[in-house]
Amino acid sequence: MPDQITPEPPALRGLAVIEAVVATLPLSPGVYRMLDGKGEALYVGKARSLKKRVANYTQINRLEERLRRMVMDTISMEIVTTHTEAEALLLEANLIKRLKPRYNIVLRDDKSYPWLMLAEDHAFPQVTKHRGNQSRPGSYWGPFASAWAVNQTVNAMERLFLLRSCADTVFANRSRPCLLHQIKRCSAPCVGRIGAEDYAALVAQAKAFLSGKVATLQRELSAEMEAASARLEFERAAAVRDRIRALTHVQGSGIINPASLTDADIIALWQIAGQSCVQVFFIRGGRNNGNRAHFPTTVKTDEPGEILSAFIAQFYDDKPPPALILANHDLPEGDLIADALSLKASRRVEIAVPKRGEKRQVVEHAETNAREALERRLAESAGQAKLLEGVAGLFSLAAPPERIETYDNSHIMGTSAYGVMVVAGPEGFRKNAYRKYSIRSAITPGDDFGMMREVMERRFARAQKERDEGAPASDWPDIVLIDGGAGQYSAARAVLDDLGVTDVTLIAIAKGPDRDAGREWFFTADKPPFQLPPRDPVLYYLQRLRDEAHRFAITTHRAGRSKALVTSELDEVPGIGTARKRALLNHFGSARGVKQAGLEDLQAAPGINKETARRVYAFFHTQ
Repeated sequence: MPDQITPEPPALRGLAVIEAVVATLPLSPGVYRMLDGKGEALYVGKARSLKKRVANYTQINRLEERLRRMVMDTISMEIVTTHTEAEALLLEANLIKRLKPRYNIVLRDDKSYPWLMLAEDHAFPQVTKHRGNQSRPGSYWGPFASAWAVNQTVNAMERLFLLRSCADTVFANRSRPCLLHQIKRCSAPCVGRIGAEDYAALVAQAKAFLSGKVATLQRELSAEMEAASARLEFERAAAVRDRIRALTHVQGSGIINPASLTDADIIALWQIAGQSCVQVFFIRGGRNNGNRAHFPTTVKTDEPGEILSAFIAQFYDDKPPPALILANHDLPEGDLIADALSLKASRRVEIAVPKRGEKRQVVEHAETNAREALERRLAESAGQAKLLEGVAGLFSLAAPPERIETYDNSHIMGTSAYGVMVVAGPEGFRKNAYRKYSIRSAITPGDDFGMMREVMERRFARAQKERDEGAPASDWPDIVLIDGGAGQYSAARAVLDDLGVTDVTLIAIAKGPDRDAGREWFFTADKPPFQLPPRDPVLYYLQRLRDEAHRFAITTHRAGRSKALVTSELDEVPGIGTARKRALLNHFGSARGVKQAGLEDLQAAPGINKETARRVYAFFHTQ
């Protein structure tokens, strides 16, 4: 009988992988990734010397328990060398934010920040809110913490400098001034009430204001008002006086406007019960552009400075850092992070921890906001925990559910049909886990059962496969809640049974008579249909889940329908991009007009060359 081979313990297997990698590592800076059996990142780290840093993981007895588990899970490693440690830090932050490794401190910030834009591809620049890629020619100012903050600044730009905020298409088709001109918030360049030269002077003043040169601007406006008054142009003097008043009001309207700060971010961390909140205030041009709370994924053993270091490196991965960053804790590698951000910004970036004076007061203000935001979050979590305990008791679950998935769908007579999944758990709604399902099969108008079946099949067939491949248990639902009655329940139950899904509690929630909210009926496997008392907190919670799924389904359907309305046959013409499509539609009025145009007419359209005209004509006239 052959000798039995004893399987190698997982810890020794991971240790052997790391030791093999260490043997070939250079002493240069770089980034290393530890990967699991599926090739997903467990941990991303940077090092001044890759060989020395990674070799530390081979001393398994000196590692804390969390790192020992990481070594145990490691199946392979990937190495990237860099020229400097600062470059390694930037690459590490980028990879952590993109890959979200299980053992790193991760900033879960998937929301984009709005900016204020002065568009400069028009003779009369427009001031507007902007998100996304900054590809349009113009000046960008920000970031702002919220849409509300940037909208307030847009309103100030209108009152102070009478800049237009209308779209170029609206501007081109005006025949008389709009309401904004009547209420003295626009100079009406669309109908010639102001010339290009005078409008350019207003734009220059707006840029000075946004750059923090408020005192200079105020002196200029005062001189202009006095000069107009001396020329007996009292109406013009009164208009300038109103702008000076508006400027004074805007200067005093911020929550915190420290005189000693022009461009800076104030970043403060607060920790309670092993959880962390980082509050960020944006100061630009001496004005407060708002603040936002972040809750990075951490463990109890992470030190405040360590958390802030990881946060700052990841936070500025996709946004330019200001000249000054004020923090409330010393950073272990503060100088290195400052060097890395200076490299990214192509100018000097300073990170400071003020101890006294106005800057310290600003940091303490941000710290207070971080503490209050974390206390609110913990209070909400405590209330959420009681609700989940109530749900577990109501539906006879062994423990409070960690993941509840709610499904709904929306369509108009079978068109633009979408199904959606909304996810909730102990931390509330998990919007990064929401999913949209564009219905692929031919749906008979009104066949909600068919849509539900397709969504459930697609969701759980994929989930079963991922589960078999070792996906985290947190991605598997404890409860599936669907909007509907006995019919929807039976359709969903049949799908789950066909897929062999037996460890999920399925619940259907149907509105009562006359769709009366508060008299819902619940359908589940273990008991006959039942209702809850009208004021039951668990009923309110389940209604909230159902209503959130309905809201998400409606907005998804409307977005899909709007997108379908703006598509045309021109989208199918090869080699026709957005600019040429717009030029053709503007010239001929519609896709039908383009389709009926002759070759010479197409060649005469602005921005369309002979080759493009030939291609469009051939597409619609295949003969």
